[in-house]
Amino acid sequence: MAQIYLKHKAYINLPMILRVVGLLLVIEAAFMVIPCLTALYVEEESVWPFLICLGITGGCGALMTLLRPKSRDMGKKEAILLTGFTWVVLSLFGMLPFMFYGTHLSITDAFFETMSGFTTTGASVLNTLVDVPKSILLWRCIIQWIGGLGIILFTLAVVPMLNYSGGMQLFNAEVTGITHDKLRPQVSYTAKGLWGVYAIFTGILIVLLAFSKMDFFDALCYGLSTMSTGGFSNSDMSLSDWNSIYIKTVMTIFMFIGGVNFALIYNAAIGKPKMLLKNTTLRVYLWLIAGCYVVLTINVVFSGLVENVEDLTIDPLFQTISILSSTGIVEPDFSEWGSVATVVMVVMMFMGACAGSTSGGAKIDRFILLFKFLKNEFYKMMHPNAVTTVSMNGKGTATAIVQKTLAFLILYILVILFGGMALCLMGLEVRDGFFCALSAISNTGLGTSSTGLAGNYAAVPDGAKWLLSFIMLVGRLEIFTVLLVFTPAFWKR
Repeated sequence: MAQIYLKHKAYINLPMILRVVGLLLVIEAAFMVIPCLTALYVEEESVWPFLICLGITGGCGALMTLLRPKSRDMGKKEAILLTGFTWVVLSLFGMLPFMFYGTHLSITDAFFETMSGFTTTGASVLNTLVDVPKSILLWRCIIQWIGGLGIILFTLAVVPMLNYSGGMQLFNAEVTGITHDKLRPQVSYTAKGLWGVYAIFTGILIVLLAFSKMDFFDALCYGLSTMSTGGFSNSDMSLSDWNSIYIKTVMTIFMFIGGVNFALIYNAAIGKPKMLLKNTTLRVYLWLIAGCYVVLTINVVFSGLVENVEDLTIDPLFQTISILSSTGIVEPDFSEWGSVATVVMVVMMFMGACAGSTSGGAKIDRFILLFKFLKNEFYKMMHPNAVTTVSMNGKGTATAIVQKTLAFLILYILVILFGGMALCLMGLEVRDGFFCALSAISNTGLGTSSTGLAGNYAAVPDGAKWLLSFIMLVGRLEIFTVLLVFTPAFWKR
């Protein structure tokens, strides 16, 4: 297969990109084995459609791995193109079970559901989960778990070959945040370390939930979707089916952990706990949770919604961390909490939690840089000759990083504005259009009015679903990785 030549004899190593995508499809097919075995164990009516989807995915992936590129080198352009292309291709194959088994969704709905899963947005087009097979429910949560820490990052962990062919470029293209520090000399070891922490916490969460009113299957599904801060549920009533303070408390703790930079957790685990204490973002994250919790609690009191101690303790805290971490699970009566709660919710959705976590949003790190930059600018108005620097965690931040942060936040707002306007032109009400755009780019998955706080997007026009799927991807890969491909500069040397 020929390479794609650009101007001045520059080229993109397309065969290498396709080979890596093939490896990823094989991995995706391997994950499909889990819901297939589940279907056999619970004796669902027919697992053949699921097996066929597995075969198609694994077969196409195996054929693509047979490609032998002349060079295994991958630079920045290959990394950027591969990252965005991978998420789309895996969503196209991952949607097959939704089309041919259990839910029998249309192409548009199946792609929306799958992209929502992989990007851990948690928005759904399923009107009810009552008759959905357990294998499909599990598959929804598995794709959220894979996408939580990152598809490419998982590949770097299990395919050491990529460590020597653009591994760091791939790592930077997918991992969220302002800067990306390697934990170990090789990128593959860094990926293994992060995924190790992620898997261990997921396992602990599943065990803790299994000791509650949940059976093991529900504990498994909620463990996967909670640790990934995705928010897919197994029930139309979400957690209300169990009405358990224990379940809410456990999930609150692990949603909080999902919003913390996993590199910090990894360093704490290997004997460097001081990094947690010194981290500015983590301190701000804690203060934000405390502030929003107080505001929501006061709001509940003044709204006259207090019926028991739970309404003043775990419920506001659960809701705060759920939205700030972009998990997006809401209390059934959250719509009754009033306008103050809605405003706080929008702010939390926009901000998100810490960079390097599984959460969505613009990330707290960027807002810290923004406010420190603005503080310096106000100071220089009074002292024009002063030399200032923006510091994070006691270290100065390069001007280029500050500029990139400002550019990111501007683009983030523009995507919401233009996305919201486009959704309004497609038939959504103004409030719904802009809120859905924010919900998609922040990977929170909440809706309002026609889409509902539970996140049911079935009534949204097909064109809007494709646009929202694109916005979800833009938000998950943090704008630059996706939008850069559409610029002329990307295709020049």
